[in-house]
Amino acid sequence: MENKAKIIAVAGKGGVGKTSISASIVRLLVENFPDKKILAIDADPAVGLSVALGVDVKLTLDDIRMSIVDSVENGETREALELLSEARFKIFDALVEMPGFAFLGIGRPESSGCYCKVNSYLKEVIGILANSFDYVVIDGEAGIEQIQRRVMDKVTHLLLVTDQSKKGCQVVSTIKNVADELIVYDKIGVIINRMTNPELADLIKVPGVDIVARIPADNVFAANDIKGQSVLKLPEDSLMLKGVKEALQKIEIL
Repeated sequence: MENKAKIIAVAGKGGVGKTSISASIVRLLVENFPDKKILAIDADPAVGLSVALGVDVKLTLDDIRMSIVDSVENGETREALELLSEARFKIFDALVEMPGFAFLGIGRPESSGCYCKVNSYLKEVIGILANSFDYVVIDGEAGIEQIQRRVMDKVTHLLLVTDQSKKGCQVVSTIKNVADELIVYDKIGVIINRMTNPELADLIKVPGVDIVARIPADNVFAANDIKGQSVLKLPEDSLMLKGVKEALQKIEIL
């Protein structure tokens, strides 16, 4: 079954503003496509996307997963099978409906032990769920492996986020190489976030990937963040939103 959704995965080095960019993407999609169905998936164990979008999460996918795993470990095979077949419905319970978009939290990374059947089943359910949306935005933790293992093997758009540091650019270059091995994607681009030296912009390069936006350090965004306000409260002319809009235009989402 061909997925009709445009699936945008955001990945990069930790601490470079991935979550803020993911939240900005969700906001811009909601504003530009009020008649489309949009799903935000928080696949980062730090669960920052819920805060950035002002979502109150009660149930994560990991909570569902653990209830199945506990039954397996307690030897209650029948109950585990029932829970597995119920997982599809439980995931709908975990969906938080917000104005203009829905939200799904993946939760903590797996604890020890491999429950490949549970994981692959839940991943399949996410795939089925995603198919009933037009746009899916995935905020992943540093790297791409965890998106591939816990959420999806195929995305349509991959956005890699780095700061202006040489190390950050090397990290996203590595993520790109890993992504080429692990997942299928149609378009890819790099966002350089928190630029403080625009005159040195030409020196920043990531081999094999186009830079689709350079977002200057944004005091308005920083102040919004300090106040604990969601990205939905950012003024429209903030540098963060302008930069993310430019990136979405270049990868042909907007």
